[in-house]
Amino acid sequence: MVWLDKFKLNKGLTRTITEAGYLNPKEIQQKTLTRIIGGQDVIAIAPEGAGKTSTYVIAVLNRIRQGFDDAPRVLILVPDKEKVFSVIEQFESLNKNSSVKIVGLYVAPGIEAQMDALADGADIVIATPDRARAIYLKLGLNLNKIDLLIVDDAELIVKQGLQLPVTELANSITKCQHLVFTEVLHEKLHKMINPFMKLPAIVEVEELNETPLDTYQQVLYNLPNFRTKLNLLNLFILDAELFNKVVVFVNTRLTADTVYKNLKPHLRESVVILNPMFSEDKGISDINIFKSDDKLRVLVVANEIIGEVDLSGIPFFIHLDLPEEKELYINRVLKKGDEDSLAITFATDIELVQVKKIEQVLGQKMPLSDLPDDLVIDKERKEKESPAEKKPTKADKDAPVKGEAFHEKKAANAKTYNFSSGTKAKMNNKRKHS
Repeated sequence: MVWLDKFKLNKGLTRTITEAGYLNPKEIQQKTLTRIIGGQDVIAIAPEGAGKTSTYVIAVLNRIRQGFDDAPRVLILVPDKEKVFSVIEQFESLNKNSSVKIVGLYVAPGIEAQMDALADGADIVIATPDRARAIYLKLGLNLNKIDLLIVDDAELIVKQGLQLPVTELANSITKCQHLVFTEVLHEKLHKMINPFMKLPAIVEVEELNETPLDTYQQVLYNLPNFRTKLNLLNLFILDAELFNKVVVFVNTRLTADTVYKNLKPHLRESVVILNPMFSEDKGISDINIFKSDDKLRVLVVANEIIGEVDLSGIPFFIHLDLPEEKELYINRVLKKGDEDSLAITFATDIELVQVKKIEQVLGQKMPLSDLPDDLVIDKERKEKESPAEKKPTKADKDAPVKGEAFHEKKAANAKTYNFSSGTKAKMNNKRKHS
């Protein structure tokens, strides 16, 4: 038996796994189960469908062979109610020991019913972080005997802003093993798990399409927020010689208006919107008008009003937002004919999950580029400064003018984008032949 020989699982669980159709371990299981069984903290990074959930279900059932009907020993945190039910279902399909009790906690009317279920005894608790924290604060969730904490779909937990309850629950557990399963590992996720993860093993599985698709050259920039995206866009557009014809994609018409107003102080009449929302914005109704007018440099396009668009003859197109449908992005970057363009993608940490899904289909990774040294990084402000805290400041003649997204640079330092000489040459070549 493969599972028994390779991972030393108990014989009853091995038989159940095989009967359930898990004939051979998946790559994520091959790389993590031995570490998990050995008691090591693990961060497992793998795409959807790679077998992350079944990995820890197997590990938990191998550990808990008999229920004790007292305080839970395993706490599994998941992003939402649907995931709670999905994980419970996986446990039920592999758990043949009726003495092992599983309780699900999720936001719903009647918190008392869930507290009563815990009071009746639980070995494994599967919960959303907010509900688990709420019941813990009501002294209904006993964490004293937890020896395994699992955070599943961690990237979605971060996306939903549930980092604080995860960290608080983890720090309330005296000592345990920690497992984190995610599709992508980024800075915001690191901030959530660093307080409680101790020297974890990081295991990553890539499941890319075996036959890479033929695409335009791609470049990825990982940026902290939308305002910094605008700053980088302005920095690029400042180079009129290189970026002489650019299509910028965003998700909504409202965002298109924001981008247009941000670029207009510098581009004036050379920036337009495709089918603008507001009549005062300069707009066109056909991309061919943009292509044929040499005075127009930047076209802003909202994904919500247009699907596929003819990008032939456009040397640069930038996805400031990633479209909700990955197929839309993929169709745009697929190479058509002998033309060559550069597809530039701006993505925040939260959007890196979508980048991963796109890379799976493309069969190749988007090369990650360094951020330019002169890029202004905007910090997210969660709370506005109160009037009493505001201090008068002297006007700084070197400070950027409101509406401008970059600092004025010396001529000697202009047009520094951290592109390699080869990439720069390719970009110039695109411009000359556009």
